Amino acid sequence: MNDPDVHQLRRASAERGHLRPRGPELPYVTDLTGPRGLRLRHYRPAEERRPLVVYLHGGAWVFCDLDTHDRFCRLLADGCGVEVMAVDYRLAPEHPYPGAVEDAVEVLRWARPVAVAGDSAGAYLATMACLALRDEGGPLPAVQILVCPNTDLTLSQPSVREKGTGHALDEDFLAWAVRQWAPDPARRADPRLSPMLVPDLRGLPAALIVTAEHDALRDEGETYARRLAEAGVPVTRRREPGLAHGFQQNTDPVSQAAVDRLLTDARHLLEAASS
Repeated sequence: MNDPDVHQLRRASAERGHLRPRGPELPYVTDLTGPRGLRLRHYRPAEERRPLVVYLHGGAWVFCDLDTHDRFCRLLADGCGVEVMAVDYRLAPEHPYPGAVEDAVEVLRWARPVAVAGDSAGAYLATMACLALRDEGGPLPAVQILVCPNTDLTLSQPSVREKGTGHALDEDFLAWAVRQWAPDPARRADPRLSPMLVPDLRGLPAALIVTAEHDALRDEGETYARRLAEAGVPVTRRREPGLAHGFQQNTDPVSQAAVDRLLTDARHLLEAASS
């Protein structure tokens, strides 16, 4: 495979974002500047204040932004009755590890949300930020919502090969994305870069982890869920049958039904954490 052109990938993701139907209309959607000068987008579903969820978008650490995930953030705010703060974190290869992790940690310190959420590389950043905050003594969000997360930069899980061809996320592309984020191969098995390999996962927030049957990242997400549970972390987990990586961005009826289940589970966890 020839290496993708980063700028072309970013243009293509922006075009796909503009073609998606707009999510629910909300009373308040405001762009603002947060810590480190990061661009943020704040969604409020009601006049009164609600619990806050920080959202970290996917995009292989390399592309996507506030606009590409605007629809899903609206769905999250509307479906769970929460405020959502989306983060336009720094992207690789211009800013490899630990750039976006540092951005996520700073926003969580600043915003003090009840939960952090993300998909794909954004879910990876959520796990990494929670680990960093735990190790420095907190405070931590009460909940982490992880959709199709990366957790193993060594790409050693069986689903990478079993599902890495003919589905939404190609094995060669995934390997390229990891190189942009973590250029030094020797560091990818370091637990400081691969959360699935962290020896002690105790003390992390309750987690909702949703994987997809035909996702190359399926096994590392499910292994991370199992290891969290073994460490005593409350975990709600589900594998969505018949779906592939990134299903939460799709609008077909099967994907939308899976999104509805995700939002229902997330709402229950958030209500429990906020009560």
